[in-house]
Amino acid sequence: MIYSGDMNFNPMTDSIKLSNGENFKFNPPSGADLPSEGFLRGREKFYPELEPQPKPEVEVNVSPESDRLELLEPFKPWDGNEIETTVILKVEGKCTTDHISAAGAWLKYKGHLGNIAYNTLIGAQNKETGEVNVAHDLDGEGYGIPELMMKWKEEQRPWVVVAEHNYGEGSAREHAALQPRFLGGKIILVKSFARIHETNLKKQGMLPLWFANEADYDKLSSGDVLTTLDLRDMVAKGGDNGGILKVNVTKRNGESFVIDCKHTMSKDQIEFFKAGSAINYIGNSKREAANAK
Repeated sequence: MIYSGDMNFNPMTDSIKLSNGENFKFNPPSGADLPSEGFLRGREKFYPELEPQPKPEVEVNVSPESDRLELLEPFKPWDGNEIETTVILKVEGKCTTDHISAAGAWLKYKGHLGNIAYNTLIGAQNKETGEVNVAHDLDGEGYGIPELMMKWKEEQRPWVVVAEHNYGEGSAREHAALQPRFLGGKIILVKSFARIHETNLKKQGMLPLWFANEADYDKLSSGDVLTTLDLRDMVAKGGDNGGILKVNVTKRNGESFVIDCKHTMSKDQIEFFKAGSAINYIGNSKREAANAK
């Protein structure tokens, strides 16, 4: 453009009129895509092993007093039974991964699941009260959302979060799936998921479900007991059961009804669920392969 004096000049196709009347056209640069004699091999002592072998004798020591690092305990595998959960929270409106697992100062705890779990859903708005980071126990007492999740985990009361559209949109942070699983969550039931977050939940052994009829969202309240009715059949079929899972809802007044929920679990993701998480499944597969030799 400088040579032509024309902002619309395209050096790949246009020509420049020279003072002698001839046309000049630029030739695009050319060269080999790769060195003809290959790249230098570098220093062999820095090469990675072609097939690195596990070294079980190597121990990773983490101070039990550290508040930033913590060794992970494998999540428990599915016990083979239908799942009974209690609605701990009904979320209203937008609920991004930042609502589920806040960033900022919390990121210093990314290596300590027990600590970063204290930010779980602290940005979520309670549909029933309009409050942010408030959930109510069965006796009506209010708690911060992660505090009530921890309380129910200690009481061995599995829970389910109910939410609206595009749940888990935003950055694809794994902790937004790790934390609910760590705190005793079993199911996330929504009108729709952000795709990556739904996948992350599956990898942590949780069961992400969609309302087949979005109006059923309005029928649910905190404290309702949700029990799957044909989960075992769904698992036995490797997820290929028509994409519908029936769930029984028992209200606190004793009223009971059944809703249809959709799922998108593939055969591999069913294996993650059965094993407790994707990493459990991979570890089990590796051990089985090694034992078969």
